[in-house]
Amino acid sequence: MFDIVSVGHFSIDSIFLPGRRGPFVVLGGSVAYVSLVAARLGARVAAVSKVGGDFPEAYKWWLGQEGVNLSGLIKVQDANTTCFELRYNDDLSSRTLFLKNVAPPITVDDLPNPLRASAVHIAPLAGEITCEVVEKLKDHADVLSLDPQGLVRDFDENGKATCSRLVDDRILNLINIYKSSQNEAKAVTGIDDLGLAIKAIHDHGVGTIIVTLGANGAMLSKEGAIYKIPCCQPSKVVDPTGAGDAFIGGFLSEYVNGENILRCACVGASSASFAVEGFGPSNLGDRTQVYQRARELYEKEIKQ
Repeated sequence: MFDIVSVGHFSIDSIFLPGRRGPFVVLGGSVAYVSLVAARLGARVAAVSKVGGDFPEAYKWWLGQEGVNLSGLIKVQDANTTCFELRYNDDLSSRTLFLKNVAPPITVDDLPNPLRASAVHIAPLAGEITCEVVEKLKDHADVLSLDPQGLVRDFDENGKATCSRLVDDRILNLINIYKSSQNEAKAVTGIDDLGLAIKAIHDHGVGTIIVTLGANGAMLSKEGAIYKIPCCQPSKVVDPTGAGDAFIGGFLSEYVNGENILRCACVGASSASFAVEGFGPSNLGDRTQVYQRARELYEKEIKQ
């Protein structure tokens, strides 16, 4: 029995940041950020993923040391791990994403048996999870959470990613919690107005919706009641990769313990603020630090 199980591809990311002559290469993927953040906050965490023979053993060691159960990790020796190249603009406000390699999809047969979790977070990167897999996962969790980013990506002949319409919206009927960026929410629903897009997602039966807004914080909608969650200010911004994933990792770690929804969001915002202070998922803060920053956010911005 786990608190949180994340399902999706781990990746190897080459990140190009302004002022650096070359990229730095780091463990990536939503599953990595969610798992590491939740484990830091004391959750019992596991990951279900599929990687290639090129996946570094050092990454497995690191995840294990952090308390992430990897019994659901499948390594396909003759395949490649999903790899992305991320190129940020000068002020880190936007990026161009290129898919360089993609691992084999995750199938129903790949799911561990037995598997039981308070929450399963579904986090595809490049279409590796189907609705059939999500239907099966629903039998193994009290709550299903979805980040649809890998379901609304198209890639051209050079691997350049663009945002496209969600092809199969049946997946929305299966989940309890939804998290995405504003652009992804528009792609999922086909609706430009954010308020109407949120309503359309609720109409599928989704109880909790989080839309991350970068430096402007996040929008939280719980059964129609909408809350503005301010950005938790980091001490510095080094690499914005994975901020939204850190948010949902922090959010879910509190949610599975029955915490107030606004506290969950503040812990999510705090987790995101630590994530951007280092390269990749290397600087996530410890439990005390994350809770302190979350408490300050709640007292100054939410409680009033």
